Amino acid sequence: MTPNDRRYTKTHEWVKLEDGKAVVGITDHAQEALGDITFVDLPKLGRTLAAGGEFGVIESVKAASDLYAPVGGVVSAVNQALNDTPELINRDPYGDGWIITLSGVDAAALTTLLDAADYESKITVRN
Repeated sequence: MTPNDRRYTKTHEWVKLEDGKAVVGITDHAQEALGDITFVDLPKLGRTLAAGGEFGVIESVKAASDLYAPVGGVVSAVNQALNDTPELINRDPYGDGWIITLSGVDAAALTTLLDAADYESKITVRN
C-alpha cells in the first residue's frame, strides 16, 4: 500500500514534509523492482539540489539506478545507517529506509508531484 502522507515522482522517489524539512526515499515498488539493495551512494551534507536533479545512485544485485530529488533544497541529513545496512530500504522503504532530508524546501513544490492514488495508477499501468 502506498502511504497517503507523502508525494511521489514518476521516477519512484517519495517525499514527506516533517518539521519543515523534506524526507526523501524510494518507493516500495522501486525497491521491489531493484531487488536486494547492496549500496547507496549518499550526497554530501550542504549540497544544493534542484528538483529533478540527480543526488546519488542506488545499487542492487540486479542493477544500478540514479536517485533524483523530488523537490529542490539543501541536503541537511543523510541516512548514515544505509552505509552499513543498505537493505533497510528493502525492509522499510517508507520508514527506516529513508535516504536524505532536505531543508529550504518550497512546500508548494510538492503540489506538482503525484499523490498516492496517481502514483498507484502509474505503476499499475506499467505492470
